[in-house]
Amino acid sequence: MTENTRVRSRSTASGTPVQAAAALVGTLFLVVGVMGFIPGITTDRGSLEAAGPGSHAELFGLFQVSVLHNMVHLLFGVAGIALARRPSSARAFLLGGGAVYLVLFVYGLVVDQDSEANFVPFNTADDWLHLALGVGMIALGVVLAKRPGANAVGR
Repeated sequence: MTENTRVRSRSTASGTPVQAAAALVGTLFLVVGVMGFIPGITTDRGSLEAAGPGSHAELFGLFQVSVLHNMVHLLFGVAGIALARRPSSARAFLLGGGAVYLVLFVYGLVVDQDSEANFVPFNTADDWLHLALGVGMIALGVVLAKRPGANAVGR
């Protein structure tokens, strides 16, 4: 068995583990972005606004959303799926996306939730979710990129 064969045999059906993780995270973002527009899943949907703190719609009655917030989730989802095609870009998505979410966590902590600076908008539940997403995505990007098969030849 050649080294190339061993490396490829450790890859998943959707590529390497880091590619599978990026595709899964991207898919989850797409699903969440769509759910942000669905009445029942998003409470107070009648108050859904394009952007800003005036949008009182909440995904699962917990996470404040707006049209802009939902669109960001949809775009992140498309990016994750597209970047999952190659191990290096999948890792970049997880690391870069995780960094973006850590910045959003800090931003959410320092910005007054009722101010126009809260344009996406975020609430406290969003802030903690952003921390978990940031840490989780970075951890996936670091740990899975180090696994055997993460740099499969030809991918």
